Amino acid sequence: MRVSLFKVFFAFLGLFIWSSSGIAQNTNTPDGLVKFVVEDVMTVIKNDKAIQSGDLRKINALVDQKILPYSDFQKTTQLSMGRNWSKASPQQQAQITQEFKTLLIRIYGGALAQIKDQKVQYKPFRAAADDTDVIVKTVVIGKGDPIQLDYRLEKTANGWKVYDINILGAWLVESYRNQFNDQVSKGGIDGLIQFLQQRNNALSAAK
Repeated sequence: MRVSLFKVFFAFLGLFIWSSSGIAQNTNTPDGLVKFVVEDVMTVIKNDKAIQSGDLRKINALVDQKILPYSDFQKTTQLSMGRNWSKASPQQQAQITQEFKTLLIRIYGGALAQIKDQKVQYKPFRAAADDTDVIVKTVVIGKGDPIQLDYRLEKTANGWKVYDINILGAWLVESYRNQFNDQVSKGGIDGLIQFLQQRNNALSAAK
């Protein structure tokens, strides 16, 4: 399961990491946005040895500056919590969202150092003109077997936003929903917050 989740979040970051050349970029379309951010972030990583070595400070800065503007991580967290999201106060929701983001970055930030020569192939994008929730399908090509990666985006007042990814049939949100629900059942919303904080503290100490 650890390998699966590792790939899932690496894929989530991979939206902004893996690159293919010679593709027109139109950020007004879901697939165009994906391709645009890929190129932008790939350029940063190629020129930043600290990010390549797993520097969490630099990785967080990269996420905040280049990734979050095109993501809806609050929705990712909300869907991961399911019915328990409405049980949390706005302050608790914000705290869980931040702790969840921090946890994922701490666990999988080191994956950035493994970026070599992977390429991404984009499957033909199909959606109706009035669709507001779409999936951009891709395949990552590297030294191992090809990896299916699908990105779910929602059209918002501020443009298209990524809020979930699917790798080999497993969605990121689904991978965490049972774990979140279990923690809430044991200790309520504060119990989930404490769980996330403890995980982050443990990973920080281990670092």
